Amino acid sequence: MRPLRLVWIYPDLLSTYGDRGNLLMLERRARLRGLPVEVTEVNSDQPVPRDGDIYLMGGGEDLPQTLATRRLQADGGLHEAANRGAVVFAVCAGYQVLGMEFGGTDGAQVPGLGLLDIRSGRGERRAVGEIVADVDPALNVPRLTGFENHQGVTRLGPQARPLARTTLGTGNGDGTEGAYAGRVLGTYLHGPALVRNPGLADLLLHWAAGPLPPLPPHAEELAQRLRDERLAAVSPAQ
Repeated sequence: MRPLRLVWIYPDLLSTYGDRGNLLMLERRARLRGLPVEVTEVNSDQPVPRDGDIYLMGGGEDLPQTLATRRLQADGGLHEAANRGAVVFAVCAGYQVLGMEFGGTDGAQVPGLGLLDIRSGRGERRAVGEIVADVDPALNVPRLTGFENHQGVTRLGPQARPLARTTLGTGNGDGTEGAYAGRVLGTYLHGPALVRNPGLADLLLHWAAGPLPPLPPHAEELAQRLRDERLAAVSPAQ
């Protein structure tokens, strides 16, 4: 069996908020199912592999976000991978990078990668705190829990669907959270997102590797305990 190839893009620029935990979660849940995994971490001075199965990007500050976007545009590897059907998962600044444009440090819009039909700008207030959101039923993923820390406002175009609708927190700023199209998915959720939401991690694995065998019950216990604890912390009724 060929290893499942996980590619962590530009941790030297986009790894400010502990989002590397998403990579660790995917690796762990794949290995617990007996799937061989190959992990590649690609810094911004290295070419992006074209043959990955799941590509991940994290959050970052404004200048590194712009620099990462320009280097990814020049490299072209992520575009090639997404065009052939690879899974792409990006968080916060990485989420904005996937879109058509986002707000730069001077307020001017910066062209994004164009992998998601979204446009992001800078809102009046910073969104900081817990977020809870109900996922698009088509994805069959339980309610999301996470932590947001951004000042972005994101509008979805007709070629993107909201990942979820918020019941607590800001998300995109219009009652929705994140966006997806095909196998490209972005979110504002930290936490890390996939550690707090193992169902979302399994969705990405399913997209990349097909139907997944169940995990041993004891392996699921800690992940579920964290999820339940965070949901209970924001609202005992959740």
